[in-house]
Amino acid sequence: MGVQGSDASSDTASGACKGGSGQPSGHDPVYRAPVLLRQLEPRTARTTAEVIKFALWPLAVMTVLNRVFIKAVNGFVTDDYRPVYQASLDFLNGRPVYTANFDSVDPHYLYPPSGTLIFAPIAIIDYEKSRWLFILLNAVAILIAWYLLLRLFKYTVKSIAAPALLLAMFMSETVINTLVFTNVNGCLLLAELLFIMLLLQRRDLWSGAILGLTIAVKPTLVPLLLIAAARGQWKVFITALGVPLVLNAIAWPLMKDPGDFLRRTGPYIMETRDYFNSAIAGNAEYYGLPPWLTWTMRLGLGVIVAITLWLLYRYYRHDELFFVCTSSGVLLTALFALSSLGQMYYSMMLFPFLMTVVLRNSVLRNWPAWLAIFAFMSYDKWLSDRWQSLGRNLEYLRITFGWSLLLIVVFCVLGDRYLAARREGRLKFGIDPAWMATAPDPRGPAAPVTVTETADDGDQATSRTPLTTEPHNGSATAEDKRITVE
Repeated sequence: MGVQGSDASSDTASGACKGGSGQPSGHDPVYRAPVLLRQLEPRTARTTAEVIKFALWPLAVMTVLNRVFIKAVNGFVTDDYRPVYQASLDFLNGRPVYTANFDSVDPHYLYPPSGTLIFAPIAIIDYEKSRWLFILLNAVAILIAWYLLLRLFKYTVKSIAAPALLLAMFMSETVINTLVFTNVNGCLLLAELLFIMLLLQRRDLWSGAILGLTIAVKPTLVPLLLIAAARGQWKVFITALGVPLVLNAIAWPLMKDPGDFLRRTGPYIMETRDYFNSAIAGNAEYYGLPPWLTWTMRLGLGVIVAITLWLLYRYYRHDELFFVCTSSGVLLTALFALSSLGQMYYSMMLFPFLMTVVLRNSVLRNWPAWLAIFAFMSYDKWLSDRWQSLGRNLEYLRITFGWSLLLIVVFCVLGDRYLAARREGRLKFGIDPAWMATAPDPRGPAAPVTVTETADDGDQATSRTPLTTEPHNGSATAEDKRITVE
């Protein structure tokens, strides 16, 4: 009798909780409260990955909001946007654009006529609202680039990589100062990701058009054309060079002083300035190094870059994602370090390269690489009130050292793999060690492809049959020694 009474009471309570219909009511607060509480504190323990995601997402989201709506809107003494806005306003009103005083250290307007044409709409509204919209545009571009970067490496927004990558990006100096100084680098990062994805999909004309738009604004991504050339995607050049030519042809007759870009601005761009310049040549000018020493460092690092690119092309060009992203990182880092001008926030273009750390054959899975990355990505300042000279040197040189060290690390990793493979007699099967074939890879198993076995001397090649488990770097499996490489 007592048991039956308990069952009846339980059924009555259950029916009351379910609204008398046997189903939970969506409008019943008594029902919604336990559901919410279970989300906050589930009855079964969550996985470690879920716990980390719950911790990282609020940190990442609040960091993004702070960078976009507080730090960026507050601004800084350095204002990259004002000269761009003024030049656009002058262009729309038929006034000369290239009137900058290059004797000052204030930001100058250095964009070509094609870039002026693209920027022109920003001056339709007043400066403050225009700047806010431009900050928002770059923030959205960076967020889209973040999503595309996840997809490129086969991660989803639900993965632990999503909040970790988002937090890392918006904690970096390059993203913070791009938004605070209000320049166009966020849009360039998005264009770089689109170019890489379209290039990998063999949509040559579209990838070239995207790259051409960036070249029309500034030539930062021009070295990526070498990757298209190495892959034999020559159609990329049609639109990559055609788009800026067409835009310049349109802008030229609309400007008051287009020739001054060639007469005044062009020569200044080619000069090496000794302020706000982290390139080797820039720091050499600042510290007064003799030209022979500067050129020795630049040429020495250039040789390292050339050997690195040769190793990547020779042994990794069939591993498309690794080859394109790693080569782009090496080319752009070399541009920043070896050209006449390199600024810290240019490092934003290295995000695709840094993301290769998740790949099994990444060249970044070592602590020296991340020491280098810290040097040019960290927002920390090393200026010291107590040790002023030391702090100033650390602050001014860390970016240059970081870029240079990263290039040296990549060279050493690939060089070590090459020497080990040559010593073990497996060069024609690739230079990755055998253990990489079974190492975890977020891309999953590679699709079967026809591979080419390259002879040791590199003079002749023979075709092999398709493999069902083709390694990602396109190297064949040695049937006699049963050696597999990634």
